[in-house]
Amino acid sequence: MSILSNQQLKTFYEQYKASFVIFSKEAIKATGLCAQQIYLKCMGNLWPCVLYSSSFETAKIVANIKTGLVEKLQSAKNTASIRFCFKVSENSEELIFFVNMKSLGFAPYGSSGDVAIFTFQYIQHPPDDLIDILGRFLSVNENFSKRRGERITLVPSTIRKLNIAREAVVLIKDIPRNCIIRDISFFGAKIILMQLPISIETESVVLNVSFSNPAETFMMPGHLVRSETVEGRQDLLALGVAFNEETIPINYKMRINDYINLTFQEPLDRLSVVPYQIEA
Repeated sequence: MSILSNQQLKTFYEQYKASFVIFSKEAIKATGLCAQQIYLKCMGNLWPCVLYSSSFETAKIVANIKTGLVEKLQSAKNTASIRFCFKVSENSEELIFFVNMKSLGFAPYGSSGDVAIFTFQYIQHPPDDLIDILGRFLSVNENFSKRRGERITLVPSTIRKLNIAREAVVLIKDIPRNCIIRDISFFGAKIILMQLPISIETESVVLNVSFSNPAETFMMPGHLVRSETVEGRQDLLALGVAFNEETIPINYKMRINDYINLTFQEPLDRLSVVPYQIEA
């Protein structure tokens, strides 16, 4: 997970204060939520629950009401806290913290008479860790739309920040070929490989993009949008790849988004994000 400045955390809080993250399977994976480790704490007792959604102001949780939870909340004047648990990378320890809150009520959940969905309002400013995790996730869709035309040139500094492997494999006509990623964006990449006959009007490709910390490899299907020789190297070919938008994984988006969030905290002369449009 990127380390965000106080200003970026403040921006996240102000911009997404009322926005909800609904914890679908995709959101759980992208945020690193440890869904089995979420508990509601009230008067010293812990109740297992399901975190349905959260903003920076409120949370909705699903819990069994046949366990004495409602009565305990009434005794506590509807005050409780939620135990959050995230694992933000494969090499990190679980990140655990509590947020104090007040119950605004509950309603039946589905057709079960035993389970209800509770709405809680936070009664304290959310921890920086929660703002960071939810803010990163909420900013993905915005950056995915607003910064779709920007590419990241892979030089040593950007490779280090992205934790990306410059060496890759691209499948062209189901034949794997070694290549170098020259630049990358939410929607595509420029790759360099040995010369071969290419018809960009018909070629579909799959580019394997690998990251570390945590280790992830994404198979990115797409198609070629341009082909050109590399200046001074007639034996090399530069190909523009446009990813199939509907198949771009959320965790890939998060990787690119983290770099953009981090980069735009820095002075302009240090930026390695270049305006770019994939040419048809």
